[in-house]
Amino acid sequence: MAADRHDLPDAQWRLLEPLLPDRTPRRGGLWADHRPVIDGVIWRVRTGRPWRDLPAAYGPWQTVYDRHRRWSADGTWDKFLDALRTECDLDLTAEEGEWAVSIDSSIMRAHHDAAGARGEPPRDVPPERLAAQVPPSPRERGRSGGQQGHLDLDGARRQASRDREGLGRSRGGLSSKVHLLADARCRPLVAAVSPGQRGDTLAYPVLMGRLRIARRGCGRPRTRPDRVLGDKAYSSRPLRADLRRRHITATIPVSDDQAGHRRKRGSRGGRPYVFDAERYKGRNVVERTFSKLKDNRAFAMRTDKRGYIFAGTVAVAALRIWLRDLARRDPSDTP
Repeated sequence: MAADRHDLPDAQWRLLEPLLPDRTPRRGGLWADHRPVIDGVIWRVRTGRPWRDLPAAYGPWQTVYDRHRRWSADGTWDKFLDALRTECDLDLTAEEGEWAVSIDSSIMRAHHDAAGARGEPPRDVPPERLAAQVPPSPRERGRSGGQQGHLDLDGARRQASRDREGLGRSRGGLSSKVHLLADARCRPLVAAVSPGQRGDTLAYPVLMGRLRIARRGCGRPRTRPDRVLGDKAYSSRPLRADLRRRHITATIPVSDDQAGHRRKRGSRGGRPYVFDAERYKGRNVVERTFSKLKDNRAFAMRTDKRGYIFAGTVAVAALRIWLRDLARRDPSDTP
């Protein structure tokens, strides 16, 4: 039974409990009970407090932190989300006639505690979890090189560290950017973390490549929505060409500079892109999804030093939304 207002209610715990791993690991002793540990992780993600401030009711803070770190490293949080998202497209297709997803990004300010991670990555974390989730652009990659064709090794190392930890620096300070795909019910489908200055279109192939909605029983997962909605930041020719190749309808407004270039070229500019303004009104679901995610203070202001741990924090924030939705509670309610 939930003791704190941040703890999982019994209805949500019944959904999550069958997905939990065995408490008897291959090596070592018996793990602590999953429920107080998961409630402790949710308490920290919801409040944004330091791990050492964890209430004693959840057990030693080292145990809770270590479980969160371990599950962030091996992708256990993501496996929970994949299981909860099973066939989530079918009910929306039945209601609206198509499965539409919205894409957007939001910058998260980083606390100064998020800086200062050691230069060498952890050895016990799989390399694929340490790789940059959103690769830099060729222009940004070139800034790490030296002048006159000489390679700047220090600059290359700094660039690799920033990409690995998903932490950027600008005039506003340290920041990270979370790229997101959301469905029509304000539920996060796929998320990726990058440095705050990284462009939005660079995350499009990453998000679409990770979109896999599993099926119960036999059948391949669904990877292609019927429609993608995005703002002017995603109005690029390669992006539209990829959607057209995959037979996905693009509902993306044309930026003013692109429209001006087309008018200047006259008949050589080609036909203007089709834009459904009425359907575009539904793009606000991704903004509302970010609003729900930012109810979790550890998501709204990053304090995690390592990028893969912050990605796990993002997954826990998304997990709370899915559990509330599947437990047939109003997603806008405050637990």
